Amino acid sequence: MTFQQLAIGSYFRLPGISYGCVYRKASSSCCSLNALLQPIRPTRKVIPLSAAEIAKYLAEKKELLNNLKI
Repeated sequence: MTFQQLAIGSYFRLPGISYGCVYRKASSSCCSLNALLQPIRPTRKVIPLSAAEIAKYLAEKKELLNNLKI
């Protein structure tokens, strides 16, 4: 699948990039990683995350933030 085929707000990974790097489509030409916008080519291959993968990612992110507050 390509970046342009994703809906805005979709979570995805890039092939060959660390498993821990989860991106979110912010617009037709930008994605976000840790709240930082980054440009991306519309034809870039992406791996969309399933609902279970998104839930796991968000739970891990929440746990990390909670650990930082301690």
